[in-house]
Amino acid sequence: MASLTIRQLDERLKQRLRVRAARNGRSIDEEARAILRSALAASQTPKDLAESIRQKLAAVGGGVELELPKREAIREPPDFSE
Repeated sequence: MASLTIRQLDERLKQRLRVRAARNGRSIDEEARAILRSALAASQTPKDLAESIRQKLAAVGGGVELELPKREAIREPPDFSE
């Protein structure tokens, strides 16, 4: 497995990463890997809008069943002959 060294990391950013890692119960290294995985997965955009929407909704689980209202009969057009 490869290693990565990040130089000149701002101390404030490092502190925020440390806090985020603690909040998620991970080491700083694992948190950085999770952030990289997430960022790189998000950058792989699908070719079409429908697939993009499908992928986003898959994360929240399944489809949603909506009750459609019953359609009424089409009304007769007005008669302007008189």
